[in-house]
Amino acid sequence: MSAADPRTPELVELTGAALAPVDRLVAEARDRLRARLAPEGRVDGRALAAHQFAAHGLAWFEVYRQALHEMHRWCARLADRDRLGEVERLITTLAFAEYLGRLAGGVPMSQVEMVRPEDLGVEPESVARFLHDPAVRDLRLRGRDPARVRRLAELVAEEVWGDPAYSDDDLALVQDQFRRFAREKVAPHCHRWHLEDRLVPLELIAELAELGVFGLTVPEAYGGLGMSKEAMCVVTEELSRGYLGVGSLSTRSEIAAELVRLGGTEAQKRHWLPRIASGETLPTAVFTEPDHGSDLAHVRTRAIRRDDHYEVHGAKTWITHAARADLMTMLVRTDPEEAGYRGLSILLAEKPRGRDDDPFPVAGLDGSEIPVLGYRGMKEYTLSFDGFRVPVEGLLGGVEGQGFRQLMATFESARIQTAARAVGVAANALELGLRYALERRQFGRPIFDFPRVHGKLAWMATELMIARQLTLFAAREKDRDRRCDLEAGLAKLLGAAVAWAAADNALQIHGGNGYALEYEISRVLCDARILNIFEGAAEIQAQVIARRLLET
Repeated sequence: MSAADPRTPELVELTGAALAPVDRLVAEARDRLRARLAPEGRVDGRALAAHQFAAHGLAWFEVYRQALHEMHRWCARLADRDRLGEVERLITTLAFAEYLGRLAGGVPMSQVEMVRPEDLGVEPESVARFLHDPAVRDLRLRGRDPARVRRLAELVAEEVWGDPAYSDDDLALVQDQFRRFAREKVAPHCHRWHLEDRLVPLELIAELAELGVFGLTVPEAYGGLGMSKEAMCVVTEELSRGYLGVGSLSTRSEIAAELVRLGGTEAQKRHWLPRIASGETLPTAVFTEPDHGSDLAHVRTRAIRRDDHYEVHGAKTWITHAARADLMTMLVRTDPEEAGYRGLSILLAEKPRGRDDDPFPVAGLDGSEIPVLGYRGMKEYTLSFDGFRVPVEGLLGGVEGQGFRQLMATFESARIQTAARAVGVAANALELGLRYALERRQFGRPIFDFPRVHGKLAWMATELMIARQLTLFAAREKDRDRRCDLEAGLAKLLGAAVAWAAADNALQIHGGNGYALEYEISRVLCDARILNIFEGAAEIQAQVIARRLLET
């Protein structure tokens, strides 16, 4: 057994040995920042604002630390099942080589922001010890071998992308079912939908409903399939690989169902959950306001109690699928005397489904479409409420002032699902980039042969698996009923970055053709860009993660 060609036991041991120096490096960064930003155990808001770059950098270092832990666990699980093949060994080696190198030399937070250990207060001697650790050094050397990169790209070209190692082998059947559905029913049509700026056809939504997509995680007692969050990730990834607009259809159903399941009265559960699960009711999330974005503490939309109903006044924006939706889950201020989060409530507001010629056919509600670059299959809207009526029975949980707490309870699932959407978009980008690289010929051979082309593809396949494993880890934590807001945030932060990088690199492989609207990669690039913004922009996500790390 040679050191240059690691076999199963050695690779598992080697990656395991590299985790300790990674943990020490990130722990030192956290301790240094904690001394500056949270000396009393609670983060000082002014200090955090002054050192935001470093704090967000810590969040990204934690993303990489947790990602490497999950890649090691993935490798070990496959070894235990005797399923760690050549492609999985190559992916593991390249993942460790690249992420170890970035932790020492610089982690990209965006295209123009590179955070380095010294930015976090890590001593140069600590970085030197990290780089000279035998396991770290060995893995970095192996990952820089061009032959390994080329071999991984060749395997990817044969559609060998690696075993996801689901916790339940039956999920591979679910994956296959929805991959075939996306290839047959979505992929041939979605680029035309995008170019024509069309809604996803209702006929397709009906087929998704028949497959149980809208009730995947709804308990069976309320008409759902009662499946795991891990299953939700599998389905979401495959549908998003077909088209982000289709993979995102169930997101609003997931949010609405979680709100009702966790915060609703029994009557609300029995009324709404079966309708959401069957697809009879299409929900939309009505949270964001024009001037406040993620700053939910300053929500202004008012809901005034009038005997047996509320009257809603105000404006909301970036409301997805709003015209076609039958149910709005609305974050409103029911107590104007309570500042911040305490005066907020959630209303379950039913409305008639709109038509092309009359998108909002109900008194007290008007809206206008927001033209967007991508993510077009459901459309985005700004809504205006002027006396829109909601029966008091629509107050989620029947008690005012619980809205923020109720909403926070859904964020874990929403961010896990967004991470899975990102993985699907990244897979679509890899698919398109690979196909073009094999078909396009330059200088007498396929452009796949050139190292900077197949090298991009090899890394896209590697980072796709990294993002997938981090997402599945967060889902499994949720399935175990453990608090996983940190894990969900890490998965969402990485997944969005991976999707954008994959789409950008796949377009680069296309060259000038990638910039032409007729090529599908132009759509995927536009779709990928939104993932760094919705469900918490990357900067907001990093802020939340940093606070958790510094106060733990």
